[in-house]
Amino acid sequence: MLIQNKEENNRGMFYVENDGEQLAEMDYSLSAGIMTIIHTEVDEKLKGKNVGLMLVNHAAEHARANHLKIIPICPFAKKVFDKRREEYKDVLY
Repeated sequence: MLIQNKEENNRGMFYVENDGEQLAEMDYSLSAGIMTIIHTEVDEKLKGKNVGLMLVNHAAEHARANHLKIIPICPFAKKVFDKRREEYKDVLY
């Protein structure tokens, strides 16, 4: 599954599209080397495909590649980061 990224004016999103329809997104803001994950949403069409987890993993890889730290305020993202704290400890603020 292709996860794309769009950034503009210190805000961004990772998202999944299919035939021009956005089916999943994770919104974030950027400030002083910190990526704050604000919101995650996955369409019912992708239910059961672990797309939310893929978005979290993609965010972590993006943070690693760009030397960012992550603060997850989105309840879904926070739950994933808390559950897998050891896996993501290098990117958590």
